[in-house]
Amino acid sequence: MRAQRDHHASAGQRSRISAWWRGAAVAAAALSLTAAAGAPASAAPTAAGYAVTASILVGSWPDGVAVDPAAGTVYVANYGDTVSVIDAATRTVAATIPVPGSPDAIAVDPAAGNIYVANLGGTLSVIDPTTNTVTATIPVGDGPHSMAVDPAAGTVYMVNDGADTMSVIDGATNAVTATIPFPHSPAAVAVDPAAGTVYVTNGGADTVSVLEAATNTVIATIPLGYTAAGVAVDPAAGTVYLANNGDNTVSVIDAATNTATATIPVGDAPGAMAVDPAAGTVYVTNVADSTVSVIDVATNTVTATIPVGNEPRAVAVDPTTHTAYVADSGDDRLTVISPPQTGPVVSGYRATLCVADRGDSTVNDTPITIATCDGSPGQDWTVTGSGTLQVNGKCLDIYRDEKTNNSPVELWTCTGGANQQWRLSAVGALVNPVSGRCLDDPRFGVTPGTQLDIFDCNNGANQQWGLP
Repeated sequence: MRAQRDHHASAGQRSRISAWWRGAAVAAAALSLTAAAGAPASAAPTAAGYAVTASILVGSWPDGVAVDPAAGTVYVANYGDTVSVIDAATRTVAATIPVPGSPDAIAVDPAAGNIYVANLGGTLSVIDPTTNTVTATIPVGDGPHSMAVDPAAGTVYMVNDGADTMSVIDGATNAVTATIPFPHSPAAVAVDPAAGTVYVTNGGADTVSVLEAATNTVIATIPLGYTAAGVAVDPAAGTVYLANNGDNTVSVIDAATNTATATIPVGDAPGAMAVDPAAGTVYVTNVADSTVSVIDVATNTVTATIPVGNEPRAVAVDPTTHTAYVADSGDDRLTVISPPQTGPVVSGYRATLCVADRGDSTVNDTPITIATCDGSPGQDWTVTGSGTLQVNGKCLDIYRDEKTNNSPVELWTCTGGANQQWRLSAVGALVNPVSGRCLDDPRFGVTPGTQLDIFDCNNGANQQWGLP
């Protein structure tokens, strides 16, 4: 059943649970992330090589997240009246900024150098990232919940869930230049700067409105699935993605024709979305089952489902590192999702030699050898957060789970077993933890095609490897 918005509730009474996922938040309350407070999470294995590589304790009830790739900074809006500033390199909280009014969403304008914070109390705070201070407070509509920035035009779009409107703000003057009515529970907004269009999802009408940015007028209304929620745009591909919170799907919209071209099943109660155009992926937070779905835009299929913290309510992607950041409202944490690393594994003995799947095979028991680097598929390894090295859909494996010196390594179906685990040491060795031995080239590259094995770790160049 679709949760209906209480028009009599104040912004504080509505608290931090938006109309289109109030029910999902209740269902998610029993789920939690098991990482210790304040400690980074261990890399957790997922399909397609994605991994949770950190879990950062932030402020109370994080509801929004945004990334400044140039500065290497992540900003988290915490409903408990703060913004956490995260150093992306060290994955630590570098600053905490007081922002009264119950912050619920956040966005970065890299051109103007401003951070915008939506406060459920009915205001928009402007933060100077050089001083980490609030420099302006702009009155908007009741219950501002979602925002988007057009850096080229210097415009901020703010959906006011409690007022059934969207405020348009001039970033240069910090003035509201237009207030546009959306009577059917507006939930989220996204902008396509190149096309000059703005998309607003209407949760109460199961539609998305398409606006012409130059005139602030609705030029199309597109029917969607049940309870339209989050929205994200891939400007390069001319594609728009909409989360349908009520039927656990994502709609794919062709921006040129304003028509739905695909419907993708995802997790339970999808909400927020983020696109990584260069990687060809879309991240979707599933509030009720505490996961993130990763969609391959080329095939419109989910390639990974990643367990995160309790009640994931926002997601942002750094397009330079392809790292995703998820605000877990129920755990007061920011989950960091790292993408797979793919490429050759190069010998430390000779830079012209690579670890290879003999014959580019997909057959179990295929020897893993040293070979001249040639860029073939059999040398295109994926280093996953779960500790496996994968090629051609199989894993680097120790023959028959042997743990003794000179045990050969081979290709085998990925099982997650200890014989398929590898850890990079400080000197660049790939150590198999269960045996305590290192991946070894027994002939020091003298004979290309030699099958690799494991041997006592000795810091030799024939046991050192350069990962992608």
